Amino acid sequence: CSSDLNISVMPEGAAEFGTRAEIKNLNSFRALVRAIEYEVERQIDLVESGGHVVQETRTWDDAQGMTLSMRSKEEAHDYRYFPEPDLVPVELDDAWIERVKNELPELPAQRQQRLMAENGLPAYDAGLIVATKAMADYFDAACKNAGDDKAVANWLLGDVSAYLNNEGIEIDAFPIKPENLGEMVALIKGGVLSSKLAKKVFAEMLKEDEAPKALVKKLGLEQVSDEGAILKLVEETIAENPQSVADYKAGKERAMGFLVGQIMKQTKGRANPELVNKLLRENMA
Repeated sequence: CSSDLNISVMPEGAAEFGTRAEIKNLNSFRALVRAIEYEVERQIDLVESGGHVVQETRTWDDAQGMTLSMRSKEEAHDYRYFPEPDLVPVELDDAWIERVKNELPELPAQRQQRLMAENGLPAYDAGLIVATKAMADYFDAACKNAGDDKAVANWLLGDVSAYLNNEGIEIDAFPIKPENLGEMVALIKGGVLSSKLAKKVFAEMLKEDEAPKALVKKLGLEQVSDEGAILKLVEETIAENPQSVADYKAGKERAMGFLVGQIMKQTKGRANPELVNKLLRENMA
């Protein structure tokens, strides 16, 4: 499609803009931007050198990167302006304008600012979420019971967006309800579910409409955070792997990864990794 634009400039401090020029044959946003930049500079140079801008139609030459004169339009009748007899005058009073302003929904820019101020999101993440009203509505709904708004945003911009792209669908058709995504985030935050095991719960929720708590129980994915139970595994692992313990004490951090892996293997990934690390370091000090 092709777009047109009208450009006029005025000296600093002037009350009115100068004569306009109409630019045609703009076939892309890039051409639009380049034409604006060129024409503004052309008119400024013309005015500052003592000349005057002619009311005319100009064309954009993309190859040369400049506007060229097509035909002059000195009077309004050249544009075929005429009153529309069937349109009555419309007068809007301040009270009506204020009422309409108050009835407007939260606009994207306002919503982005709110997500930054109230939900603690960076500008980039907030901008992506408010790109569509449906995504922003989903985010707000999921945050109600999540307890971690930034984590909700991370899931939306990560795993959820990846699924939407792969399936070629919008968030309106996403099979996981926002309250269920929020509940899953709450389980992670509460230590019931590890981030790694949450991926399994997420995959299951994509298949069936079931709440995360029920799925965690059904699949036996509750994170083990009982310090006594984990301490026992830590002590056994330390006793069974003296060389790795010696390597760790010698400054080889990779040995810690091996020991943590042994415990995670025994618990099928359900042990709280932060607690495992903490107890291992304490008991090898």
